[in-house]
Amino acid sequence: MHIDATLKTTIQKKILSWYLTNKRDMPWRKTRDPYKIWISEIMLQQTQVTTVIGYYQRFIAAFPTVQYLASAEMGQVMKVWEGLGYYGRARNLHRAARKVMERFGGQIPDNENDLSSLPGIGRYTTGAILSIAFEKPVPVLDGNIIRLLSRIFHVTENIDQIETKKALWSLSKQVLPQRKVRDFNQGLMELGAIICKPKHPLCGECPLADVCEANRLSIQTELPVRSPKKKIPHYDVTAGIIWKKDKFLITLRPPKGLLGGLWEFPGGKRKEGESLKNCLKREIREELNIDIKVNDLLISVKHAYTHFRITLHVFDCQYIGGTIRLRGCDDYRWITSAELDDFAFPGADRKVIQFLEGEQRN
Repeated sequence: MHIDATLKTTIQKKILSWYLTNKRDMPWRKTRDPYKIWISEIMLQQTQVTTVIGYYQRFIAAFPTVQYLASAEMGQVMKVWEGLGYYGRARNLHRAARKVMERFGGQIPDNENDLSSLPGIGRYTTGAILSIAFEKPVPVLDGNIIRLLSRIFHVTENIDQIETKKALWSLSKQVLPQRKVRDFNQGLMELGAIICKPKHPLCGECPLADVCEANRLSIQTELPVRSPKKKIPHYDVTAGIIWKKDKFLITLRPPKGLLGGLWEFPGGKRKEGESLKNCLKREIREELNIDIKVNDLLISVKHAYTHFRITLHVFDCQYIGGTIRLRGCDDYRWITSAELDDFAFPGADRKVIQFLEGEQRN
């Protein structure tokens, strides 16, 4: 799709004018430091701005430069990230920081090839960093911009298809001005986030309402078109607070995969037809080579991930015997309750910890 030059100029002027008046106050918008902009862009992936602000400030306080991040231990990074979710982002940031030190002398690359070679930096993040930090005329395309462009230009093809994504990238590139790229790309993101909302777009407040095809045809909520969502599966998972005298056991998940690099109360997923207690005994024997006595159920916690949901059933347990041999986890510790805050745990396990702390106070 080719955009008329007059329409292109109109869109550029309207977005720049609107953004300068309506942009939200965010700490990463007060800097041109590519490191800080990179951190913010990674944190903002699939996470709301209001949640990110506090985490961003704590992360920058702990790791103010790429040098600090690269020299940190993975456990330190995961602890600061704890609770923000999508932990692969933190692992990739840490790996990428070390590559920046090794390959680029501690300088964040200012070109597409080098920047996109870093772990966790895809096409969108590359464009965001280059345009916002370096004022390079590079397009961006995130979920908010996809929705905005689909409505303005009446894109009726399924946005999950490769060809449609290519067309949307082309549209984002075509509307990009050669100057004030930083403000323009952030204006696209901001307009999509706070005005061109998924279900209830505020068309009466939109600076592009008069050039928006979806608004003209009154089909705003029908766009963008995407594939139907799959049913989200649910799993029952067990975990044990396994006591050995006055300490209990925690295990470290492998660095790759879901929740990689986080500590947890050991256990695993229930098989069909298996009781919860037998599931926990089996999982502990398979993963740790020890035998336990499973006592009372302490708490059941519901938790949702991107593609599935779980109910985590946590039991009070007693170590009976056996020598720990790790299968499926990378490390273990026998710790006291006072040491829990030294380790980074997933969200579901953090809910369990809150319960345990409440029980101790009672």
